[in-house]
Amino acid sequence: MTLTPAGRSGPIVGTTRAATLVLRRFWPLARPDRATLAAATLLLVLAAAADTVAVRMFSDIVDGAVSDGSLNAYWGPAALWLATAVAGGVATFAGSYLTARAAENFLLRLRDQAFGHLQRLSPDFFAHHPLGDLVSRLTGDIEVIEELVSSGVVQVLASVTTVLFFAGAAFFIRWDLALAILVLLPLLLIATRRFSARIRTLSQSERETNGTISTVVEEGIANVALIQAYGTERREADRLHLEGRRWLHARLAQTRLAALYAPLTDLFETIGILAVLGVGAWEISAHRLTIGGLVGFATYLGFLYGPLHRLGDLMLSVTAARAAGDRLSEILDAVPAVADHPAALTGPARSGLVEFDRVVFGYPGAEGPSLRGVSLRAEPGRLLLVTGPSGAGKSTLARLLLRFYDPHAGRITLDGADLRDISLAALRTSVTLLPQETAVLDGTVADNIAYGSPGAPPAAIRAAARAVGADEFICRLPQGYLTPLGHRGPQLSGGQRQRIAFARAVLRGAPVLVLDEPTTGLDAASVAALAPALRSLARGRTTIVITHDLALAPMADRIAVLDRGTVIEHGTHAQLLAAGGLYRRLFQGGGQGTAPSPWRSAVEDTARHAQPERAGAR
Repeated sequence: MTLTPAGRSGPIVGTTRAATLVLRRFWPLARPDRATLAAATLLLVLAAAADTVAVRMFSDIVDGAVSDGSLNAYWGPAALWLATAVAGGVATFAGSYLTARAAENFLLRLRDQAFGHLQRLSPDFFAHHPLGDLVSRLTGDIEVIEELVSSGVVQVLASVTTVLFFAGAAFFIRWDLALAILVLLPLLLIATRRFSARIRTLSQSERETNGTISTVVEEGIANVALIQAYGTERREADRLHLEGRRWLHARLAQTRLAALYAPLTDLFETIGILAVLGVGAWEISAHRLTIGGLVGFATYLGFLYGPLHRLGDLMLSVTAARAAGDRLSEILDAVPAVADHPAALTGPARSGLVEFDRVVFGYPGAEGPSLRGVSLRAEPGRLLLVTGPSGAGKSTLARLLLRFYDPHAGRITLDGADLRDISLAALRTSVTLLPQETAVLDGTVADNIAYGSPGAPPAAIRAAARAVGADEFICRLPQGYLTPLGHRGPQLSGGQRQRIAFARAVLRGAPVLVLDEPTTGLDAASVAALAPALRSLARGRTTIVITHDLALAPMADRIAVLDRGTVIEHGTHAQLLAAGGLYRRLFQGGGQGTAPSPWRSAVEDTARHAQPERAGAR
């Protein structure tokens, strides 16, 4: 849903249409605070009424006490003026506070909704939207929308009421003079139209450039090791500088327009007041207007331009809100690739039997399918290893099993139920994925192990670490399990990060475990050390290891070889070696040759020790 209205129209009609589109899209999130917003509006209206009365008291004091020199005419209006000022101050404070509270609640709801929806979108969406730009949309763009939808609504209602109060009071004093002064109002509208058209373009450019800057910064921080290793610090700094200058030009252009708009409207106000004073002096000399009346009229006029100024600013802010609304709507309107249907099963899997039945799947925009009629069976208590050349479709199996996507043909079942008939929450509780890039979060070791099991007791966390051989090195860390790891755990080796991920999976206890390239980035010694941890992790559950590195192949109960999206070989390690097909070439290739190596010996020893356990599991 785009928020940008088509066609051209006058300043009021065009701005009103744009504001209506933004409000129609985002106002429902402000409804829970409608009572608060109504109270804030009422309080600000009372504050405007108090200002109206205060000006009248000032006018009475000028005519009574100042002109006549009578203190008796001073005390009554002065006391009423003071009481009115106190009441107006309290109303202004309370109204402003309630407006701010409603605004923050709106920001919280909108950010939660946008972020929650973002979490349900498929990987394709993130492939086409840089992370930094998405962060910008969930921060700056949301704040721009709030300035119109919640606090903006209050400001419009309060300003309009204030204009009516002050204009009505000015008309009450001298209607003909007030009518003549209001002729200047069209000039203000013309100026607003001229400025809003230009600001609309600049706002869109500024928001997009802001997102690009966030992307450059995020990429520079995330890839700092690569940047330093390749000596490209200057290039990245220049890249940020270039985007920063683009943002600077757009921002300064906005500032110039805003800075020009304010004195221009002040000039209209000054012209109006000078006209009032000139005509008022003529009227006083003709005894048709008192000095107090002239002072009151001029004060009302001065106060009148304040809320008109705010309304003009709000008209300009509509353009920025429209640009931000379009950018945020792109997230909210994106349709998740998968969704639950109303009758979806909500219970977790029991045994963990996984079957791929003639599955066909192709990524959006790809030239052809990644999987072509794949059939596989992964049984509880057994380890299935899926291998093949790069691009064969191995990792696609994991994405389909977690329902990041649904197959185009065929079906995938868990304990006999089609994954499309299982709720996403139940499915992802039943399947634990260890992705290719080991995730280490900014928290303690214990926090990382318990990430998928909130509320896990320390004893359970330590037992999970012991099960995968991680307890020993964790206890050597400065604060043991309470050691902060920081972003990506830079003080840990690749094998240590992998064992923490294994411990996280053990603690979660899901019946199905999927490991996507678990040995990526590890040397031979680390792979050999991980073999016992993997055996412990796989015990009693369905385990699928997706890898092109066949170091762990001797441990597998069954091996499936994929090539160009099709299973071309299937069997045990020994059977596939004897067959002399692609698997044998893969196992003997990759620089390992056919000679025994330390990591192969260690893994094969682990596999032999695991045989009695597998026999019992069968």
